[in-house]
Amino acid sequence: MYNSFQLAWKFLVYLLTSSNGKGHGVHSPFVFDFIVNVLRGKEEDVQAFKKIEAKRREFEHSNLVLDVLDLGAGSSSGKQNQRTISSIAKRAAKPSRFARLFYRIISYYQIDSVLELGTSLGLTTRYLSIAEPQHGVISIEGAPAIANFTSESLAEEGIRNTTILTGDFKDHLPSAMASMKGSKLVFFDGNHQYQPTLDYFEAALEVIGDADILIFDDIHWSKDMEKAWSVIRNNEKVSCTIDLFFIGIVFFRKEFKEKLHFAIRF
Repeated sequence: MYNSFQLAWKFLVYLLTSSNGKGHGVHSPFVFDFIVNVLRGKEEDVQAFKKIEAKRREFEHSNLVLDVLDLGAGSSSGKQNQRTISSIAKRAAKPSRFARLFYRIISYYQIDSVLELGTSLGLTTRYLSIAEPQHGVISIEGAPAIANFTSESLAEEGIRNTTILTGDFKDHLPSAMASMKGSKLVFFDGNHQYQPTLDYFEAALEVIGDADILIFDDIHWSKDMEKAWSVIRNNEKVSCTIDLFFIGIVFFRKEFKEKLHFAIRF
């Protein structure tokens, strides 16, 4: 993982070299449309967002302690760590602006099935859920205590179109991908290591289609993640990638005559 100074420098470079966030100077009609209608688009389901953000604030003030088994990068496999709900909400949950962006992507491109690798407390999961993909949301969480807490929390709120699977991503990913119907969105948010990231990507490629979208979290988090992102960008099946620094979005549209790679301010 890069240290704070390295990340700050990389973010500055991103700001100086990325395309204008309003679409100026972007010549691809598809990417321009993405910027105007998705990246800068507005949502209508504001009341549902308010409920999720109220839940975020509730979690951020919760002193409930969980025994967490963390299988991701930067942790020892099999090691139990006691963590409060508050610390998880503040450190692990995706900021609301990205969760709202995922909502807009699902809605605008009429995504039918959603898979999320890394449930955490389910804040992003809630945004994916209220976008109402026809075949629902599957979310995989490696830490049993977090998965149980989140499953119970979602059930209490009456969220029924989400299934949480507990265990290692590699054990559930093939069957989860195979069960997805129609157009698919997969959000990879966990185990930020080079080889696992590429393994998950290759598994997704087995069933990926023209209308499907992959989103990778923390693509500039470490040298290994940047290396993995480079491999993903250059895969022959990938037609377009959009780098928003904190996440990378991958498209497979066959209408593109050549690969398109954009870094866009967000």
